[in-house]
Amino acid sequence: MWYLAIFVLALAGIAALPWWLDRRRARIGPKERQKAKGDFAILSQGVTCYRWLGPARGPVAVLINGIATPSICMVDLAKGLGRLGYRVLVYDLYGRGLSDAPRGRQDGAFFLRQLSDLLDHQNVAEDVTLVGYDMGGAIATLFTAQHPHRVTRLMLFASAGIIGSEDRFTRFCRRCPVIGDWVHGIFARRRLLAAIPADGSNLTLNILQAAQRAQLDRSGYLRAILSSRRGILSERLEQEHRKIAGLALPVVAIWAEKDEVIALSALGRLAQWNRNARQEVVPSAGHAMPYSHPIGAIKALRTALRG
Repeated sequence: MWYLAIFVLALAGIAALPWWLDRRRARIGPKERQKAKGDFAILSQGVTCYRWLGPARGPVAVLINGIATPSICMVDLAKGLGRLGYRVLVYDLYGRGLSDAPRGRQDGAFFLRQLSDLLDHQNVAEDVTLVGYDMGGAIATLFTAQHPHRVTRLMLFASAGIIGSEDRFTRFCRRCPVIGDWVHGIFARRRLLAAIPADGSNLTLNILQAAQRAQLDRSGYLRAILSSRRGILSERLEQEHRKIAGLALPVVAIWAEKDEVIALSALGRLAQWNRNARQEVVPSAGHAMPYSHPIGAIKALRTALRG
């Protein structure tokens, strides 16, 4: 029977491999946060890294990053908003950057709790402009629909929640509990790494892409990605957008001409849900538009705001 015991142990080892790989990755703690550009708030779900950019005074804009990007990738866009007069609050979503990676389904309620906690921590009660990129756009949309009295304007960059696309690997992992978790834990890192260009067009982009690659070596990151795909990114936000339209709350949406993740047809879909939304397209930009084409993104935003 010894061979049966070896077989069972081998199966147990294979099943535990994703857990073992994640345990080997770096855990974010005080040591990793010592040299951070920003501050840390102890919120109800864990520690959140945040940073204020732009002028000391001005209307507040809260910039929310995407599913795979830490907030450092949003700095150029935040500085552009600062030049428009906004005082900009950026922060790392849970499982990204230097924020904690608490367990739990990363659905809309999960992320709205983090955002609400942070706004309360920073004494930002109302008159907020919410700016969201990718998954951050879905978070901003949900918050605006639930708390319209706190939001003065919604700005979306290549926003999720309108039209999405996923490959067979992502669809399988999202739909299949247990086995999907195992497959994602083993193979997702390689796929995500391959999607990050080896070299950017400038030094700043290279630094940001290096930060993205570093995410892949932190504990809890891959789990957060999959949980978000099963949670907030599985939600279609038509009802929320129609509600925002009915409230006549100003909405600006900026899209990337060559976006390989969020199809440009999202522009037309949003127009069906909210005819008053002002929309622009950044030429030649891909999904990484806020940090690969920040100048073009701000230029498009200026055009949309002029209306």
